Amino acid sequence: MKTAVIVFPGSNCDRDLAVALEQVTGRAPAMVWHKETELPDGVDFIGIPGGFSYGDYLRSGAMAARSPIVRAVVDAANRGVPVLGVCNGFQVLTEAGLLPGALQKNAGLKFRCTSATIRVETTSTVLTNLAAIGDELAIPINHFEGNYTCSPETLAELRSDDRIVFRYVENPNGSTDDIAGVCNDGRNVVGLMPHPERASHELLGSTDGRRLLQSLLAAAGAPA
Repeated sequence: MKTAVIVFPGSNCDRDLAVALEQVTGRAPAMVWHKETELPDGVDFIGIPGGFSYGDYLRSGAMAARSPIVRAVVDAANRGVPVLGVCNGFQVLTEAGLLPGALQKNAGLKFRCTSATIRVETTSTVLTNLAAIGDELAIPINHFEGNYTCSPETLAELRSDDRIVFRYVENPNGSTDDIAGVCNDGRNVVGLMPHPERASHELLGSTDGRRLLQSLLAAAGAPA
């Protein structure tokens, strides 16, 4: 299985995501710099990591979404290639138009760095096909602009189309409808604020994120 992790100036979780992916795939991902215009041939999965791309200048993810490589990511996503955006990666995906809504400053204007419990709301995505609806997962969060917001019309659409992938059990940031992650209408693009790569090994205190990353293998047709 060939995976790729996109790296922007200011990414600081790219290596974390790469290590976690190598643990579940047995193969190191290609690290793709944001100025590249093409993805590796035959890539089966694309990860956009957390961090502070471009120092969160203008808006979190706004400048990264205009990087040359993102055009290739959009094309791949439209072909059905699984794409995962974690934290800042979620912000990039909304700014690039691959996911609806936006991420704004946390309620109370406080940076949140803690373990959060999220509940699986749908299993028909590339990230949750090995989970069960109602599963509660301990996944760390680490963000200041993780407060998901969208219009009432978009929220109604997300609900009716079963595209709310995760909800917080206890909302840490004020997100609309307790939303922690959503997917596109093709269900191959998922963004979430919690960090599954930080919950992928026993030494990290939780392995709940590993099941999510293994789902990506199953979605790509590889043995999980």
